[in-house]
Amino acid sequence: MSLRVLNPNAEVLNKSAALHMNINAAKGLQDVLKTNLGPKGTIKMLVGGAGDIKLTKDGNTLLKEMQIQNPTAIMIARTAVAQDDISGDGTTSTVIFIGELMKQSERCIDEGMHPRVLVDGFEIAKRATLQFLEKFKTPVVMGDEPDKEILKMVARTTLRTKLYESLADQLTDIVVNAVLCIRKPEEAIDLFMVELMHMRHKFDVDTRLVEGLVLDHGSRHPDMKRRAENCYILTCNVSLEYEK
Repeated sequence: MSLRVLNPNAEVLNKSAALHMNINAAKGLQDVLKTNLGPKGTIKMLVGGAGDIKLTKDGNTLLKEMQIQNPTAIMIARTAVAQDDISGDGTTSTVIFIGELMKQSERCIDEGMHPRVLVDGFEIAKRATLQFLEKFKTPVVMGDEPDKEILKMVARTTLRTKLYESLADQLTDIVVNAVLCIRKPEEAIDLFMVELMHMRHKFDVDTRLVEGLVLDHGSRHPDMKRRAENCYILTCNVSLEYEK
């Protein structure tokens, strides 16, 4: 065959074998991530080529750090990462859901059903799901102010899938209050208005929200005032140093 003339090590698979290989790739990726789903999921240890160790249960981090070679698995991983980029969560759930669809599809294909029929069925199910979600969704903003308790429930559920429970509960109020501080009615929330600063010699439980500006470079002069009331503040993006 012409393919083997170009590459003697190339493998040629027929349609059925290639289909099952792609399905097995989806199921394999599902098996790796399904154990870290939810607040009681297990933490994975990743060891890099240089011996550096990383502990995480975040599906997005796992997919970015894993060396995936199968084309189908790569496509699923990119889909899950895109899910995280859009909504900030749901990476592991996306992989598990796709893997389960492939697992059930394999049974139908083995019984003689054509893959095209399955694709049409998935499209019908997608439309029905979107219609259900449209009716089932709960509004977050009641009147002029958002429902803070619902926001806390959403934040707590998300944080517990990535952090241990006590820290997730502590950060829940901080995250919700930070978002409400920068929220403007009828405008999209600009998350760049929230700055994350890493403080030396501090622990994760020392995290707190500062509703204002944090200057991490200290005072410019030892006699500089530490407190001022009813003052004007100049903010500029230019250098104030004297240049020769």
